[in-house]
Amino acid sequence: MAIPPKLLLLQVITFSVLVSAELISSEPSNTHSNEYCAMYDICGERSDGKVLNCPYGSPSIKPDELFSAKIQSLCPTISGKVCCTETQFDTLRSQVQQAVPFLVGCPACLRNFLNIFCELSCSPNQSLFINVTSVAEVSGNLTVDGIDYHITDTFGEGLYESCKEVKFGTMNTRAINFVGGGAQNFREWFAFIGQKAPPGFPGSPYAINFKSSTPESSVMVPMNLSVYSCGDTSLGCSCGDCPSSPACSSPEPLPPHEEDFCSIRIGSLKVRCIELSMVLAYILLVSCFFGWAALNQRRDITQPGGSSEPLLHPVEEDGFNSEPKESTLGVKVKRHAQLSPVQRYMAKFYRTYGSWIARNPSLVLFASVAIVLALSVGLVRFKVETRPEKLWVGPGSKAAEEKKFFDSHLSPFYRIEQLILATVPDAKNGRAPSIVTEENILLLFDIQEKVDKIRGNYSGSDVSLTDICLKPLGEDCATQSILQYFKMDSGTFDDYGGVEHAEYCFQHYTSSEMCLSAFQAPVDPSAVLGGFSGNNYSEATAFVVTYPVNNAIGDSSNENARAVAWEKSFIQLAKEELLPMVRSKNLTLSFSSESSIEEELKRESTADVITIAVSYLVMFVYISVTLGDAPQFYTFYISSKVLLGLSGVVLVLLSVLGSVGFFSALGVKSTLIIMEVIPFLVLAVGVDNMCILVHAVKRQPRDVSLEERISSALVEVGPSITLASLSEVLAFAVGAFVPMPACRIFSMFAALAIMLDFFLQITAFVALIVFDCKRAADNRIDCFPCIKVPSSSRESIEGGRVPGFLERYMKEVHAPVLGLWVVKMVVVAVFLAFALASIALSPRLETGLEQKIVLPRDSYLQDYFDSLSEYLRVGPPLYFVVKDYNYSLESRHTNQLCSISQCNSYSLLNEISRASQAPETSYIAKPAASWLDDFLVWLSPEAFGCCRKFTNGSYCPPDDQPPCCTAEEDICSLDGICKDCTTCFRHSDLVQDRPSTAQFREKLPWFLNALPSADCAKGGHGAYTNSVDLKGYENGVIQASEFRTYHTPLNTQGDYVNALRAAREFSSRISNSLKIDIFPYSVFYIFFEQYLNVWTVALTNLTVAIGAIFIVCLLITSSAWSSAIIVLVLVMILFDLMGMMVILGIQLNAVSVVNLIMSIGIAVEFCVHISHAFLMSSGNREKRAREALETMGASVFSGITLTKLVGVIVLCFARSEIFVVYYFQMYFALVIIGFLHGLVFLPVILSLAGPPQLHLDLEEQQLRDEASSSPLN
Repeated sequence: MAIPPKLLLLQVITFSVLVSAELISSEPSNTHSNEYCAMYDICGERSDGKVLNCPYGSPSIKPDELFSAKIQSLCPTISGKVCCTETQFDTLRSQVQQAVPFLVGCPACLRNFLNIFCELSCSPNQSLFINVTSVAEVSGNLTVDGIDYHITDTFGEGLYESCKEVKFGTMNTRAINFVGGGAQNFREWFAFIGQKAPPGFPGSPYAINFKSSTPESSVMVPMNLSVYSCGDTSLGCSCGDCPSSPACSSPEPLPPHEEDFCSIRIGSLKVRCIELSMVLAYILLVSCFFGWAALNQRRDITQPGGSSEPLLHPVEEDGFNSEPKESTLGVKVKRHAQLSPVQRYMAKFYRTYGSWIARNPSLVLFASVAIVLALSVGLVRFKVETRPEKLWVGPGSKAAEEKKFFDSHLSPFYRIEQLILATVPDAKNGRAPSIVTEENILLLFDIQEKVDKIRGNYSGSDVSLTDICLKPLGEDCATQSILQYFKMDSGTFDDYGGVEHAEYCFQHYTSSEMCLSAFQAPVDPSAVLGGFSGNNYSEATAFVVTYPVNNAIGDSSNENARAVAWEKSFIQLAKEELLPMVRSKNLTLSFSSESSIEEELKRESTADVITIAVSYLVMFVYISVTLGDAPQFYTFYISSKVLLGLSGVVLVLLSVLGSVGFFSALGVKSTLIIMEVIPFLVLAVGVDNMCILVHAVKRQPRDVSLEERISSALVEVGPSITLASLSEVLAFAVGAFVPMPACRIFSMFAALAIMLDFFLQITAFVALIVFDCKRAADNRIDCFPCIKVPSSSRESIEGGRVPGFLERYMKEVHAPVLGLWVVKMVVVAVFLAFALASIALSPRLETGLEQKIVLPRDSYLQDYFDSLSEYLRVGPPLYFVVKDYNYSLESRHTNQLCSISQCNSYSLLNEISRASQAPETSYIAKPAASWLDDFLVWLSPEAFGCCRKFTNGSYCPPDDQPPCCTAEEDICSLDGICKDCTTCFRHSDLVQDRPSTAQFREKLPWFLNALPSADCAKGGHGAYTNSVDLKGYENGVIQASEFRTYHTPLNTQGDYVNALRAAREFSSRISNSLKIDIFPYSVFYIFFEQYLNVWTVALTNLTVAIGAIFIVCLLITSSAWSSAIIVLVLVMILFDLMGMMVILGIQLNAVSVVNLIMSIGIAVEFCVHISHAFLMSSGNREKRAREALETMGASVFSGITLTKLVGVIVLCFARSEIFVVYYFQMYFALVIIGFLHGLVFLPVILSLAGPPQLHLDLEEQQLRDEASSSPLN
């Protein structure tokens, strides 16, 4: 409307005031009286077509029967005379019809709301509560410009109370946010309604000043119609819209499952029951141990030699007597031994096999390597799996099945591309300034312009955002951005009012048409802003821009391939252009695309190549040093074992290649963890046995033949190596039962790799030892065996072996110190304390796997995940999916699901609404968007602007949509081709306001195709297009439909797990109650389902692994006592490791579960060699424990502890966080804990309560210092 000159405007205003004053001062005495109107008829219209009433009072009139019937249909409280013409009534009807769809689900609220405007427009006693306060001239006529509407607080309070909880399902929010501007009380609502709307905006064409009282001298009486409560039995609302209704006084929904730990309060200190129990158990056990130690020591004093008595005497009959025989080393002995058939067979096998391999090393070497190389041929089919859903989701996953159902029956969840633009915190106060400034919004427009120009290349064709984006309504992308308040057009920024318009839209995004997005839907500010508290959107410190992109089912979909091509260009743009541009403005930018995680996982495969190479080099150097003898300048080139060490590393690599090749031939895809971790693991495990084998050979006397030295060495350490390797293979094999594919495949590959490594160790590596011994005996230089040194050096080489530093330390320091009673008591007390403390800490172990950990440290997604946690204020979408909904009139399903009037109080949607009132336990943020509620409202005769039909019965859209109103028309005429459209149904056509089966079947597609607009906001197109599966619905059953809500913001792994658990428990309870199949679905469920039972999986597999190891130990050692001690130490190591996980903040997940299972197998090596040497030794327990340490202690320390330590330490330099946390930290802790238990705690326990000796009597006729301490026949 053109702005008149100032003088003319002043004259008009003055004239209006004078006329108004004259009208008020010259009112006759009956101006405010019964059956008298304050304003009647229409005297003009605004530039936007809104009509303006005449400001003249007149007596009310008697309408004809047809007009009276029309008024009664909308305003049943008005009968008899009226104060409105048919044109005024049609205007009233057309204006309120925009609000009706929001409130019709709650009849009491709708009736109260309509009564305000019915009384205002048509009440015969209008003048008693309406007073015209200002007028304006329009086209030469005076029109109403402002009124006072006197209405009681009682009515206002009742109106607000009846409407405040009514939902608008499409937007998962309250209807009052749309029709009341988010009012918090009735006064705010009246102020919102009474605002004079600018031209082109919805609302009143004149100002309405609501007043709760009248002037004392006036005869006016405030309007005070009866107000209906939302719990009124005749106009009752659903429990979702009226939770205060007496009919809705149901118990709160069951809280989600929480770990309810027993706790006890001691004064001000609150401790868990398990912690107190461990303290009491520790006191009791230590007291008993100290008491036993004191009694035992006193007995030793009074009865010397008492300590040598075994706790249990072996049964003589179980043994076998042997005549004096010549031992392995030619030693004459007389024994009474208890060797089981398994032990005798293993001793015989290794003796025979050792002799044979010493005679045929070439045959064994080439045959064994050939077998492994044959397995490696499968590498031609080698493939790597990088898809997250294939790595971390089990095939039998319930969440995977639910996702498959959701994707196939409804629609796959859209792909998400996202930018998060944030301000930098101030250096002084640490607070980040608001990002809602003109400069930042204009910067965002520049960024958007660059994003719009992105072109991905797919098969030679360009792919733009508009080609792949989600378009729920029309041709505009459903981009979630603050720029939508400006219709994504920078040209409208100043026209709309800049920052002020954005801040206006933060509060009126649901009610102002100017704030609607370019795709004609409201944009919730909590979805496009971040870093604010409550509803203080103006304080937001981040812009969140989300680009929803169409998703398709299937890996080979061209649609997804086109999207991936665009996503790559999007990430490239963000890295190369957007990031520098944003940083120049002192802002931060984080970004992600749907394919980012997969692409970063692929990049991770090459991220640690240097680390792997360095670690192998370090390991090789260490092996070369530790396998050789003590370095002496004049013999180092002979005694060194560089070539043997290098050969051992090559054998480890061959075992890994054989394992990968075998499974690749079977079609099993590899993973990045397999490629990077298994070589370390197998090398760390394999090196142990290499060292033990070489050290065993070196311990043999030099004056016997090489064949006898090899066979004796295998007899000595073969059983323990076999036991350790079998235990490791079994432990890894148990890990194959973990449901997560990445970890299951890893365990399978690792188990076979260790088995092949063991096979190569006792074949190829022993053959290589034979060759190395021959090389040294022939005085040939290591690495250059073709070169011989002068024979003068040979005497020093074969002159006898000098014990190394570690062997002397074990014999002269370590073993004697551990033999002291005080040391034993301290060791037992300390290790017992650590074990019980770890048991107490174990329940504090958190479940989950942080996404950041699986990515490279330098990945751009690291910043993105930090930004998500810091800025995002909206949780993931949550869908409650209903299977096989029977919509027939005879079925109860409709009322069991819906939440409008006449729905069951315990219906699904009412229960969701109740659950949303306790978001801290339900993790449900708001009531669900219900296609069913909106469909029933859309059908309702009260929503007269929604479900309409032409005279021929075809669908008629609302009056503000084509063909009723074209885009070229500024003002939609009510006299067009839709003037004869009628509502689909009258109340008499419905059965208790519910459609028949045929009516439901016919009108549901109409609803899903109906576009929402101002005249009918309940149209289902866009909001519910993919919410209902119409395949086969004609038979009265809808196979799948969903009701959408949101989780609360989820920041930690525990939040995600608890949200999934709460949703499943809620759905299970509702399904059982309603006898309807309902399940919850959200995009993250598929990845977090494993954590619901990760403790069960962990404890089950750990128990099976320990049980398997016990059986193997029992079979090989034939000593239940020894096997029980090994298992006891393993359990202590396991609990100590779990305690360290709590301290280090390592979470329990499939990766750590596999590590725990593998740790049992690895920990066996720290125990089995010492315990086996103890079992094979003779004498009392103290002597046997010392002898076991002297024999195997140095090998365990140098060959097991240090080799693992060297290999593990290098992992701390890996660029992938998952290697640092789950492999470096866990394995480093395992090595330290295993070393302490194997070389400190185990010898002490064996010396106190070890198993009885197998050799009851051993009389040596010849003693040799170099003889093995554990000879076997």
